Amino acid sequence: MKDSFSIVLIGLGNRGKDAYLPELLKFGDKVRVAAIAEPVDEKRNEVAKLLGLAPEQCFRTGEELLAGPRLADAAVIATMDRQHVPQAVPALKKGYDLLLEKPVSPSPEECRQLARIARETGRRVVICHVLRYTPFYKKVKELLDGGAVGQVMTIQAIENVGYWHQAHSFVRGNWRRTGESSPMLLQKCCHDLDLYLWLANKSARRVSSFGSNSFFNAAHAPAGAAARCLDGCVAKADCPFDAEKIYLTNAATGIDAGNDGWPCEVLAAHPTHESVLQAIRTGPYGRCVFACDNDVVDHQVVNVEMADGSTFGFTMTGFTEHNTRLAKFMGTEGELTADLLAGKIALRRFGLPEETFSVDAAEGHSGGDAGLVRAFVELMLGGEPGPGLTSLDVSLESHAIAFAAEKSRLSGGAAVEL
Repeated sequence: MKDSFSIVLIGLGNRGKDAYLPELLKFGDKVRVAAIAEPVDEKRNEVAKLLGLAPEQCFRTGEELLAGPRLADAAVIATMDRQHVPQAVPALKKGYDLLLEKPVSPSPEECRQLARIARETGRRVVICHVLRYTPFYKKVKELLDGGAVGQVMTIQAIENVGYWHQAHSFVRGNWRRTGESSPMLLQKCCHDLDLYLWLANKSARRVSSFGSNSFFNAAHAPAGAAARCLDGCVAKADCPFDAEKIYLTNAATGIDAGNDGWPCEVLAAHPTHESVLQAIRTGPYGRCVFACDNDVVDHQVVNVEMADGSTFGFTMTGFTEHNTRLAKFMGTEGELTADLLAGKIALRRFGLPEETFSVDAAEGHSGGDAGLVRAFVELMLGGEPGPGLTSLDVSLESHAIAFAAEKSRLSGGAAVEL
């Protein structure tokens, strides 16, 4: 075991700066940040000051950082989807091990390229499928692996994106357009697809899918709607997607209710009522949800036939109150339901009384962010990779399902063989 290792951070957005950096800093002298790369001056300068980095350790882009000699043992790449592989390839060739934000890439060819180069260079690539690392799903895994329901025959799962999250990230935000980021199923749910394969020890054989952007478009704009929420919108009072409601007054997401984290921290580095209001007035997050340039789906269903003949039905929808996940595993000897928001697992073995388990949810993907970073740090220090480690080769099966689902969706639901 090593005493410490060094790392560079490429991308200081919500994931790189707000999720992974605080977790890395918890390890103290075991992890040394050697350099950072971020195009937004305010974010780069803030992190440089926090870490005590010199100007020569700070870069505007990952490309600039990677153009020079290797600066550390590992790199965190938490940039936009289409930047991942173009930055990961030179990083691997320079000798960095990687903690790579999901999705790997919206291109199947790039995914295969990265897997090939990782093998050729012998470097390790861990994908940020954080759900595997949550205490909640580790308990579900323990129960299923222990034979709690016998052989899993059917899985039903739903990703409740939440109406405000849909509006924030996929209508107004950075992931609203497939051509600029990824298909929504790949971006939002590749770690769900990874999760359920892992939980049930399954692999996929065939996929079909339906979905569209049916609601968040000009055809559904209410009478009197303005292009921006603060531009005298007549429909504002009754609109749940109103930016002032989501970012200022909402009890769960608004800065006026004391929420200075996500999503408000996306609008302003240090959210206050004034800074968030100014962002709504002038930035993309103040646009009417019916007048944006989004093209990703707002709901989608995916049907998967597993290699063993069992089935998996998955739904992603932006039309829910809460942002959470529900799942039901039906097997030859019982059924298990998992409610992430409630932290409740219910096990019903056929003919026996129901058993319930409570698992406390934590911040950061229900503790998954912390668990992922801890697993990566332990790996870099020389520990054995855990049985659930999201290596590149394992993680790419979820991407293959998402690619097949998008192909099927665009083909009217025709089944696609993997």
